[in-house]
This record gives sequence, structure tokens and C-alpha cells, in this order.
Amino acid sequence: MTRNNQHELARQKNMKKQSDSVKEKRQDDGLSAAARKQRDSEIMQQKQKKANE
Repeated sequence: MTRNNQHELARQKNMKKQSDSVKEKRQDDGLSAAARKQRDSEIMQQKQKKANE
């Protein structure tokens, strides 16, 4: 019976760990979708200029 409890606790701990890591990856920087798109566009243009040089 103890093994089942330990297994359940380990499973719950792992699920929490996975959900926390997903939240960190999706962390919002406070920008709207349009602002984020524009920022990313500018970054890509700078990278393209460097690649062309």
C-alpha cells in the first residue's frame, strides 16, 4: 500500500513540475500581439542585414 501512495505522490510532483516548465516557456513579456509581431519583425530584419553583409 505504501508503494501505491509513493507512486501517486511522485506522479503528482512530476505533473506539477511539467506544468511549471510549460508556464515558464510561455511567459508573456507584456506586449500585445501586434507589438510582439513588430518587435520580432525588426529583429529578423536586423539578422537579415547582418547575413547579407
